[in-house]
Amino acid sequence: MAILKPFKGLRPPVDIVEKVASRPYDVLNTEEARKEASGNPQSLLHITKAEIDLAVGTDEHSKEVYDKVVENFKMFQDKGWLLQDPEEKYYVYAQTMDGRTQYGIMGCAHIDDYFNNNIKKHELTRKDKEEDRMIHVRITNANVEPVFFSYPANAEIDKIVSEIIKNKPVYDFVTDDNFGHHFWIIDDKTVINRVTEIFKNDIPYLYVADGHHRTAAAALVGQEKRNNNPNHTGKEEYNYFMAVVFPDNQLKIIDYNRVVKNLNGLSQEEFMLKLEENFILEKKGTTIYKPEKLHEFSLYIDHNWYKLTAKQGTFNDADPIEVLDVTILSNLVLDKLLGIKDLRTSKDIDFVGGIRGLGELKRRVDSGEMAAAFALYPVSMQQLINIADTGNIMPPKTTWFEPKLRSGLAIHVLE
Repeated sequence: MAILKPFKGLRPPVDIVEKVASRPYDVLNTEEARKEASGNPQSLLHITKAEIDLAVGTDEHSKEVYDKVVENFKMFQDKGWLLQDPEEKYYVYAQTMDGRTQYGIMGCAHIDDYFNNNIKKHELTRKDKEEDRMIHVRITNANVEPVFFSYPANAEIDKIVSEIIKNKPVYDFVTDDNFGHHFWIIDDKTVINRVTEIFKNDIPYLYVADGHHRTAAAALVGQEKRNNNPNHTGKEEYNYFMAVVFPDNQLKIIDYNRVVKNLNGLSQEEFMLKLEENFILEKKGTTIYKPEKLHEFSLYIDHNWYKLTAKQGTFNDADPIEVLDVTILSNLVLDKLLGIKDLRTSKDIDFVGGIRGLGELKRRVDSGEMAAAFALYPVSMQQLINIADTGNIMPPKTTWFEPKLRSGLAIHVLE
């Protein structure tokens, strides 16, 4: 069963929370972060992407940057921009997007659940990205940003949350992207204990929705601290890391699309003819066309949109990996036709989150930067769970969860 526990959140005062809260470190590059934090010294980006406070061109993985992280984290606390709750609490963090609200509980997961697979993963991680976040956890001695987990929906937890949100939220604001962020504190010890009991007794697994690298880094640093402590008891705070856990029936995955730089030496006519071996092609013209169901794709090339429908026999709906549209596209188009063998390392492909809209695909092709774009129908939560439960791994860049968690609403200090 899954372990969840309350923690003493290191949080911003109400009057500056909107200034502190920021997008996660991995959804914007250095220049975007520099622009977003411009004129706002209280943005958490000064801690999560501290290179923005150094000269343009500074290596984001340099010692100079990590030293700046430590300096800024201390400064935020010294100035009272981050204050620690005196007692352990759970928090309810809700997000509203397009009229739909999802309610998560912010607490701490256990590193043992990561290693024994009670926290189920669906993506591979890269060692370089793990190490970057591990350094960040080590030098701050904190989980500065939460990971995004899901759990099988539970009626009693739903009822507890529904009672909590009848109260006025501690934080309540709308960000520039028109997403609402709402935050309540659970400080009733009876309720806190009951939440912990439900997860311990009734929730079999947690599922990583977003933040595989942060999850791995947090667990590995906790393990390091355990191994380096001759007086380890198992009760230390480093045995836990911060997560926001949402019921699976409230989450929505949106599309994660692909753009390719060239056609691997094929002319456009040759490429289209080869596509017809495995897909039914239908020209849709210049109006943006979005896939409407599983095994249906959009192709944008030479100022026109096409509907691609995978032919019977090109997929296996009984297999959790072979049923995925990302698998079909990877095998039959990216690999077979375009010679893109490894999505994690190839320089001939890029990935575009659906939050940017299909207009972004059109823009990148029309600009001449890319030769073609493919839009996919979103993966479902049930597909993700099936893959995680069977121990399989999704192809890279398969899921895009939105809205993203805002960082800075609470931080978990490890000691």
